[in-house]
Amino acid sequence: MSKSITLEKLLKENEFVQVTGDGTAMQRPVYIAEINRPGFELAGFFTHSDFRRIIIFGEKECAFIDQMGDERQKLIFPRITDDLTPCIIIAKGKECPPILKEIAQKKNFPIFITESPTGRIAIELTNRLDEALAPETLMHGVFLNIYGKGVIIKGDSGIGKSEIALELVKRGHLLVADDAIELYHLGQSIVGKAPEVLFNLLEIRGIGVIDVSKMFGISSILDRDKVNLIIQLDRWVPSKEYTRIGVGEDDVTETILGVEVPKVVVPVSSGRSMAVIIESAVMNMRLKESGIDSSKEFVDRILKNIDNNKG
Repeated sequence: MSKSITLEKLLKENEFVQVTGDGTAMQRPVYIAEINRPGFELAGFFTHSDFRRIIIFGEKECAFIDQMGDERQKLIFPRITDDLTPCIIIAKGKECPPILKEIAQKKNFPIFITESPTGRIAIELTNRLDEALAPETLMHGVFLNIYGKGVIIKGDSGIGKSEIALELVKRGHLLVADDAIELYHLGQSIVGKAPEVLFNLLEIRGIGVIDVSKMFGISSILDRDKVNLIIQLDRWVPSKEYTRIGVGEDDVTETILGVEVPKVVVPVSSGRSMAVIIESAVMNMRLKESGIDSSKEFVDRILKNIDNNKG
Protein backbone atom coordinates (compact mmCIF):
# COMPACT_ATOMS: atom_id res chain seq x y z
CA MET A 1 0.00 0.00 0.00
CA SER A 2 1.20 3.52 -0.81
CA LYS A 3 2.49 5.69 2.00
CA SER A 4 0.19 8.43 3.24
CA ILE A 5 -0.08 11.18 5.83
CA THR A 6 -3.25 12.57 7.38
CA LEU A 7 -4.23 16.23 7.19
CA GLU A 8 -4.07 16.34 10.99
CA LYS A 9 -0.34 15.55 10.93
CA LEU A 10 0.43 17.58 7.82
CA LEU A 11 -1.36 20.80 8.77
CA LYS A 12 -0.69 20.90 12.50
CA GLU A 13 0.73 24.44 12.50
CA ASN A 14 -1.44 27.29 13.75
CA GLU A 15 -1.11 29.15 10.46
CA PHE A 16 -3.88 26.98 8.97
CA VAL A 17 -7.39 28.04 10.04
CA GLN A 18 -9.98 25.35 9.39
CA VAL A 19 -13.14 26.78 7.81
CA THR A 20 -15.13 23.61 7.07
CA GLY A 21 -14.95 19.96 8.07
CA ASP A 22 -14.82 18.33 11.50
CA GLY A 23 -12.29 16.06 13.21
CA THR A 24 -13.21 13.17 10.92
CA ALA A 25 -12.31 15.28 7.89
CA MET A 26 -8.86 15.87 9.38
CA GLN A 27 -8.16 12.14 9.05
CA ARG A 28 -8.25 12.32 5.26
CA PRO A 29 -5.06 10.78 3.84
CA VAL A 30 -2.70 12.46 1.39
CA TYR A 31 -0.96 10.10 -1.05
CA ILE A 32 0.50 12.54 -3.59
CA ALA A 33 3.33 14.99 -2.88
CA GLU A 34 2.30 17.31 -5.72
CA ILE A 35 0.09 20.38 -5.32
CA ASN A 36 -2.78 21.36 -7.64
CA ARG A 37 -3.38 24.98 -8.69
CA PRO A 38 -6.79 24.31 -10.31
CA GLY A 39 -6.88 26.80 -13.19
CA PHE A 40 -8.09 24.32 -15.79
CA GLU A 41 -10.50 22.65 -13.37
CA LEU A 42 -12.18 25.97 -12.52
CA ALA A 43 -12.59 26.49 -16.26
CA GLY A 44 -14.34 23.11 -16.47
CA PHE A 45 -11.50 21.00 -17.93
CA PHE A 46 -11.08 17.88 -15.79
CA THR A 47 -9.34 15.54 -18.23
CA HIS A 48 -6.11 14.14 -16.68
CA SER A 49 -6.90 15.80 -13.33
CA ASP A 50 -5.49 13.92 -10.33
CA PHE A 51 -8.04 14.40 -7.55
CA ARG A 52 -5.63 13.03 -4.92
CA ARG A 53 -3.66 16.29 -4.81
CA ILE A 54 -4.14 19.09 -2.30
CA ILE A 55 -5.74 22.09 -3.99
CA ILE A 56 -4.39 25.59 -3.36
CA PHE A 57 -6.30 28.75 -4.26
CA GLY A 58 -4.10 31.77 -4.81
CA GLU A 59 -4.96 35.30 -5.79
CA LYS A 60 -5.55 34.37 -9.45
CA GLU A 61 -7.86 31.49 -8.62
CA CYS A 62 -9.90 33.64 -6.24
CA ALA A 63 -10.16 36.39 -8.87
CA PHE A 64 -11.35 33.84 -11.43
CA ILE A 65 -13.98 32.51 -9.01
CA ASP A 66 -15.26 36.06 -8.43
CA GLN A 67 -16.06 36.24 -12.15
CA MET A 68 -17.88 32.90 -12.20
CA GLY A 69 -21.64 32.91 -11.96
CA ASP A 70 -23.45 31.14 -9.13
CA GLU A 71 -24.70 28.33 -11.38
CA ARG A 72 -21.22 27.78 -12.74
CA GLN A 73 -19.80 27.59 -9.22
CA LYS A 74 -22.49 25.08 -8.20
CA LEU A 75 -21.43 22.95 -11.17
CA ILE A 76 -17.65 23.12 -10.62
CA PHE A 77 -17.26 23.09 -6.81
CA PRO A 78 -18.83 19.65 -6.20
CA ARG A 79 -16.26 18.17 -8.58
CA ILE A 80 -13.17 19.75 -6.96
CA THR A 81 -14.42 18.67 -3.51
CA ASP A 82 -14.17 15.06 -4.60
CA ASP A 83 -13.90 12.30 -1.99
CA LEU A 84 -10.33 11.66 -3.16
CA THR A 85 -9.26 15.30 -2.81
CA PRO A 86 -7.57 15.78 0.59
CA CYS A 87 -8.50 19.44 1.09
CA ILE A 88 -8.51 22.97 -0.29
CA ILE A 89 -6.14 25.62 1.08
CA ILE A 90 -6.85 29.29 0.38
CA ALA A 91 -3.71 31.43 0.57
CA LYS A 92 -3.03 35.12 1.32
CA GLY A 93 -5.93 35.30 3.77
CA LYS A 94 -8.57 35.31 1.02
CA GLU A 95 -12.11 34.48 2.10
CA CYS A 96 -13.70 31.19 1.19
CA PRO A 97 -16.37 31.64 -1.54
CA PRO A 98 -19.82 31.24 0.10
CA ILE A 99 -21.08 28.64 -2.38
CA LEU A 100 -17.87 26.59 -1.97
CA LYS A 101 -18.20 26.81 1.81
CA GLU A 102 -21.82 25.65 1.69
CA ILE A 103 -21.02 22.68 -0.53
CA ALA A 104 -18.00 21.71 1.58
CA GLN A 105 -20.00 21.82 4.82
CA LYS A 106 -22.62 19.47 3.38
CA LYS A 107 -19.91 17.02 2.30
CA ASN A 108 -17.77 17.46 5.47
CA PHE A 109 -14.94 18.50 3.15
CA PRO A 110 -12.01 20.35 4.81
CA ILE A 111 -11.10 23.88 3.69
CA PHE A 112 -8.31 25.92 5.29
CA ILE A 113 -7.25 29.55 5.12
CA THR A 114 -3.69 30.75 5.61
CA GLU A 115 -2.13 34.22 5.54
CA SER A 116 0.98 32.84 3.84
CA PRO A 117 1.75 33.73 0.19
CA THR A 118 0.67 31.15 -2.37
CA GLY A 119 4.17 30.29 -3.58
CA ARG A 120 5.64 29.86 -0.10
CA ILE A 121 2.85 27.63 1.18
CA ALA A 122 3.02 25.49 -1.98
CA ILE A 123 6.78 25.00 -1.57
CA GLU A 124 6.52 24.24 2.16
CA LEU A 125 3.73 21.71 1.67
CA THR A 126 5.57 20.03 -1.20
CA ASN A 127 8.71 19.70 0.94
CA ARG A 128 6.75 18.25 3.86
CA LEU A 129 4.95 15.81 1.60
CA ASP A 130 8.19 14.82 -0.16
CA GLU A 131 9.69 13.84 3.18
CA ALA A 132 6.57 12.19 4.58
CA LEU A 133 5.81 10.17 1.43
CA ALA A 134 9.36 9.45 0.29
CA PRO A 135 10.23 5.83 -0.62
CA GLU A 136 12.23 4.32 2.21
CA THR A 137 14.31 1.30 3.12
CA LEU A 138 16.39 0.07 6.06
CA MET A 139 20.10 -0.73 5.82
CA HIS A 140 22.41 -2.40 8.31
CA GLY A 141 25.57 -0.41 8.97
CA VAL A 142 26.99 2.74 10.49
CA PHE A 143 26.34 6.22 9.08
CA LEU A 144 28.68 9.14 9.78
CA ASN A 145 29.47 12.58 8.44
CA ILE A 146 33.18 12.56 7.59
CA TYR A 147 34.75 15.78 6.31
CA GLY A 148 31.30 17.01 5.28
CA LYS A 149 30.33 13.83 3.39
CA GLY A 150 27.69 11.32 4.46
CA VAL A 151 29.41 7.92 4.61
CA ILE A 152 27.77 4.55 5.25
CA ILE A 153 30.13 1.86 6.55
CA LYS A 154 28.85 -1.65 5.78
CA GLY A 155 30.21 -5.10 6.52
CA ASP A 156 29.57 -8.47 8.12
CA SER A 157 28.42 -8.57 11.71
CA GLY A 158 31.39 -8.46 14.09
CA ILE A 159 33.79 -6.95 11.55
CA GLY A 160 34.22 -3.85 13.74
CA LYS A 161 31.97 -1.20 12.19
CA SER A 162 30.89 0.34 15.51
CA GLU A 163 34.46 0.33 16.87
CA ILE A 164 35.63 2.15 13.73
CA ALA A 165 32.74 4.61 14.14
CA LEU A 166 33.80 5.27 17.73
CA GLU A 167 37.35 6.01 16.60
CA LEU A 168 36.07 8.35 13.89
CA VAL A 169 33.85 10.19 16.38
CA LYS A 170 36.88 10.61 18.66
CA ARG A 171 38.71 12.12 15.68
CA GLY A 172 36.01 14.80 15.34
CA HIS A 173 33.55 13.31 12.86
CA LEU A 174 29.77 13.13 13.41
CA LEU A 175 27.63 10.07 14.12
CA VAL A 176 24.28 9.86 12.35
CA ALA A 177 23.22 6.25 12.95
CA ASP A 178 24.58 2.96 14.25
CA ASP A 179 23.42 -0.56 13.43
CA ALA A 180 20.25 0.44 11.51
CA ILE A 181 19.93 3.30 9.01
CA GLU A 182 16.60 4.58 7.72
CA LEU A 183 17.10 5.69 4.12
CA TYR A 184 14.75 7.95 2.15
CA HIS A 185 14.71 8.98 -1.50
CA LEU A 186 14.28 12.76 -1.41
CA GLY A 187 14.55 14.59 -4.72
CA GLN A 188 17.65 13.25 -6.49
CA SER A 189 19.41 12.19 -3.28
CA ILE A 190 19.34 9.50 -0.60
CA VAL A 191 19.00 10.84 2.94
CA GLY A 192 19.67 8.71 6.00
CA LYS A 193 18.89 8.97 9.68
CA ALA A 194 18.76 6.80 12.78
CA PRO A 195 15.57 5.11 13.98
CA GLU A 196 14.16 7.11 16.88
CA VAL A 197 14.98 4.41 19.42
CA LEU A 198 18.68 4.32 18.34
CA PHE A 199 19.33 8.03 17.90
CA ASN A 200 22.78 9.14 19.25
CA LEU A 201 23.50 5.62 20.57
CA LEU A 202 26.49 3.43 19.67
CA GLU A 203 26.88 -0.24 20.61
CA ILE A 204 30.39 -1.42 21.43
CA ARG A 205 30.88 -5.13 22.02
CA GLY A 206 32.24 -5.79 25.51
CA ILE A 207 31.12 -2.37 26.78
CA GLY A 208 27.49 -2.09 25.74
CA VAL A 209 25.50 0.87 24.51
CA ILE A 210 27.03 4.34 24.92
CA ASP A 211 25.38 7.73 24.48
CA VAL A 212 27.65 9.56 22.03
CA SER A 213 26.11 12.99 22.67
CA LYS A 214 26.74 12.74 26.41
CA MET A 215 30.19 11.22 26.08
CA PHE A 216 31.59 13.46 23.33
CA GLY A 217 29.18 16.40 23.33
CA ILE A 218 26.11 17.36 21.34
CA SER A 219 28.34 18.54 18.46
CA SER A 220 29.39 14.92 17.82
CA ILE A 221 26.02 13.83 16.40
CA LEU A 222 23.87 14.73 13.41
CA ASP A 223 20.18 13.97 13.09
CA ARG A 224 20.31 13.22 9.33
CA ASP A 225 22.56 13.56 6.31
CA LYS A 226 22.76 12.97 2.57
CA VAL A 227 24.44 9.71 1.55
CA ASN A 228 27.51 10.48 -0.58
CA LEU A 229 29.60 7.32 -0.23
CA ILE A 230 29.31 3.68 0.83
CA ILE A 231 32.36 1.89 2.24
CA GLN A 232 32.08 -1.89 2.22
CA LEU A 233 34.36 -3.61 4.74
CA ASP A 234 35.42 -7.10 3.61
CA ARG A 235 37.45 -9.61 5.55
CA TRP A 236 40.88 -9.95 3.97
CA VAL A 237 41.14 -12.89 1.56
CA PRO A 238 44.72 -13.34 0.22
CA SER A 239 43.52 -14.88 -3.04
CA LYS A 240 41.06 -12.06 -3.80
CA GLU A 241 41.96 -9.18 -6.11
CA TYR A 242 41.46 -5.70 -4.62
CA THR A 243 41.69 -2.28 -6.23
CA ARG A 244 45.27 -1.04 -6.11
CA ILE A 245 45.43 1.88 -8.52
CA GLY A 246 41.81 3.08 -8.48
CA VAL A 247 41.39 4.17 -12.11
CA GLY A 248 37.97 5.00 -13.50
CA GLU A 249 37.37 1.43 -14.70
CA ASP A 250 37.50 0.30 -11.07
CA ASP A 251 34.65 2.62 -9.98
CA VAL A 252 31.87 0.76 -8.15
CA THR A 253 28.38 1.95 -7.22
CA GLU A 254 25.49 0.58 -5.20
CA THR A 255 21.85 1.25 -6.02
CA ILE A 256 19.68 2.52 -3.17
CA LEU A 257 16.03 3.19 -4.00
CA GLY A 258 16.96 3.70 -7.64
CA VAL A 259 19.87 6.09 -6.97
CA GLU A 260 23.47 5.12 -7.77
CA VAL A 261 25.78 5.83 -4.82
CA PRO A 262 29.62 5.60 -5.14
CA LYS A 263 31.06 2.62 -3.29
CA VAL A 264 34.54 1.64 -2.10
CA VAL A 265 35.44 -1.90 -1.02
CA VAL A 266 38.11 -1.94 1.71
CA PRO A 267 39.69 -5.19 2.98
CA VAL A 268 40.01 -5.49 6.75
CA SER A 269 43.00 -7.18 8.35
CA SER A 270 44.96 -6.87 11.57
CA GLY A 271 47.35 -3.95 11.71
CA ARG A 272 45.41 -1.66 9.38
CA SER A 273 44.16 1.63 10.83
CA MET A 274 40.65 1.53 9.39
CA ALA A 275 39.68 4.98 10.67
CA VAL A 276 42.61 6.56 8.81
CA ILE A 277 41.89 4.52 5.67
CA ILE A 278 38.22 5.59 5.67
CA GLU A 279 39.23 9.23 6.18
CA SER A 280 41.61 8.87 3.23
CA ALA A 281 38.85 7.38 1.06
CA VAL A 282 36.60 10.36 1.79
CA MET A 283 39.38 12.91 1.20
CA ASN A 284 40.25 11.17 -2.08
CA MET A 285 36.59 11.42 -3.11
CA ARG A 286 36.59 15.15 -2.38
CA LEU A 287 39.79 15.58 -4.40
CA LYS A 288 38.19 13.80 -7.37
CA GLU A 289 35.17 16.10 -7.12
CA SER A 290 37.52 19.09 -7.33
CA GLY A 291 39.20 17.63 -10.43
CA ILE A 292 42.26 16.03 -8.81
CA ASP A 293 42.54 12.29 -9.58
CA SER A 294 45.70 10.81 -8.06
CA SER A 295 45.15 7.45 -9.78
CA LYS A 296 44.91 9.05 -13.21
CA GLU A 297 47.97 11.18 -12.45
CA PHE A 298 49.90 8.03 -11.50
CA VAL A 299 48.94 6.30 -14.76
CA ASP A 300 49.91 9.41 -16.74
CA ARG A 301 53.33 9.41 -15.05
CA ILE A 302 53.88 5.77 -16.01
CA LEU A 303 52.89 6.39 -19.63
CA LYS A 304 55.12 9.46 -19.78
CA ASN A 305 58.03 7.48 -18.34
CA ILE A 306 57.50 4.74 -20.97
CA ASP A 307 57.51 7.32 -23.73
CA ASN A 308 60.70 8.90 -22.38
CA ASN A 309 62.43 5.52 -22.22
CA LYS A 310 61.40 4.80 -25.83
CA GLY A 311 62.86 8.16 -26.83
